[in-house]
Amino acid sequence: MDLDKKQCHYCGKSILGRVDKKFCDDYCRNSHNNQRRIGDSPDVRNIMAYLKINRNILESILVDGVEKVKVPKERLQRLGYYFKYHTHTYINWKGNVYTYSFDYGFVELEDGWILVVRDLGDNSSKTANRN
Repeated sequence: MDLDKKQCHYCGKSILGRVDKKFCDDYCRNSHNNQRRIGDSPDVRNIMAYLKINRNILESILVDGVEKVKVPKERLQRLGYYFKYHTHTYINWKGNVYTYSFDYGFVELEDGWILVVRDLGDNSSKTANRN
């Protein structure tokens, strides 16, 4: 592709620089992405916000590289966790249901306790049940 003929995806100006460059500057890149997101319904934006909040809460509980930790369910409630929203569930071979917000999840234990876990990405032997 000839560099002179590359055009910005947002404003149409000529682009100079890397071969894979799509926008002439940060303003056009940001404007393009913002305009694309406006198409999402308010419900979708709200649910994505709740999912991100949930993930951040679970991530904040697992600190210093810890893979899993047992906490009271009340702690998640106090931190503002939205139990209604999650990305997927996973049922292990024992029948325990893990509820995930992206790569962080939890399983409910007895007496109001929750085991918070981080998915390490080895899903080769797992089957996710989408809810």
